[in-house]
This record gives sequence, C-alpha cells and structure tokens, in this order.
Amino acid sequence: MTIRILIADDHHVVRRGLVFFLQTQKDIQIVGEAKNGKEAVELTMELKPNVVLMDLVMPVMDGIDATAKIKESMPETEILILTSFADQDHVIPAIEAGASGYQLKDIEPDELVYSIRKLMDGENTLHPKATNLLMNRMNQVNQINNPISGLTIREKQVLTEIAKGKSNKEIGAYLNITEKTVKTHVSNIFIKLDVADRTQAALYAVKSGFVKP
Repeated sequence: MTIRILIADDHHVVRRGLVFFLQTQKDIQIVGEAKNGKEAVELTMELKPNVVLMDLVMPVMDGIDATAKIKESMPETEILILTSFADQDHVIPAIEAGASGYQLKDIEPDELVYSIRKLMDGENTLHPKATNLLMNRMNQVNQINNPISGLTIREKQVLTEIAKGKSNKEIGAYLNITEKTVKTHVSNIFIKLDVADRTQAALYAVKSGFVKP
C-alpha cells in the first residue's frame, strides 16, 4: 500500500528536506505541501492524504487548530505532529485535537518513516517527552476523579486504620512509626481527600470502595 502524505510546515527548507528524504521510500508518496494551517486543511480536503505531517507553530492557522478541523471533517486522516516543542502547552492540546503521533524535528529520518508506518498500522507514535507529559496529565485527572489514588502508600495504610476506628497512637504502634508521623499523614489525608475530620475520612474510604465496611 502506498502511503499518501501531506507536509504542513511554514519553513520551505524543512518541507524540501522532508520531501527529498520521504520520496526515497518506495511505499510513500508526497501528495502536497502546505505553508500554514489553513492551507493544510484545504489541501487535506482536496487531496485526501493518509497522513499529514503537521508543524504546530505556523501563520494564518496553527497546527493545533488545523488538526482539529481536519479530524472533524476527515477523521480517517492520521495527523503526525512534527515540531520543535515538547512542553505541556503544545503536546496536550495537539493530542486533544486529534493527533495520533507526536515527534520532534530532531528525529532520525528512519525513525520518522517507522513512525509513519506505525500510524498506518493503527499505532500511536509519541516521543518519550510527549508520553511522559500525557502520563502526568492522566495521573492528575485520576487524582481529581479519585483523590485516594493521589495518596502515598503510607497514607493509604493510615487511612485504612482510620477506617477501622484506630487512634493515632494505635496506628503508630501498628505501623511502627511515631505518633507525630501519623499526625502528619492524617493531615495530608484530610487535605488530599478534602475532608474535615477522621469520621469524614473513614466514610470517604468506605463510600469509594477503598475499604469494606
């Protein structure tokens, strides 16, 4: 199968370099070039490429908006972000807009081709920095939806004992830690679970299924 590719980048030299290399691949065909996001959207609708190599920072329309518009109209088109930015302000919006891949411009040429082929096989291809940012974002969401997941192992142990009705002294003796340390853990638990006292903490632990009544 021939992979039809559209390249969207506002730098002529970058586009030419990508075209020059990718044309050496027998299974890849460059069907068009766009110098801004608006052109990328228009050419995608016209040329119907399998993959769009999308820069993020471009005039007229940036790559994030272009990605969202393309995925809205042509969800079967794969978007591989190819950019110099690997920070949260770029990675997260790009993935949320519908990009299936995110790579940096210093990627090795052979690795870029490998990423394109993986996209066509239905696999997301993310630079390690992008993956780490996504994992951190998922962890943040999980902690918001389930605050108990944000507790440390020791705090979970303390919460379990709180739910059993034990005092700080009893918890300290059971876990072999000082009563002062227990108090610190209890305070952290109250803050993370947004509860006011031990009763509310215990009730939260039961209602959430963390401990059985």
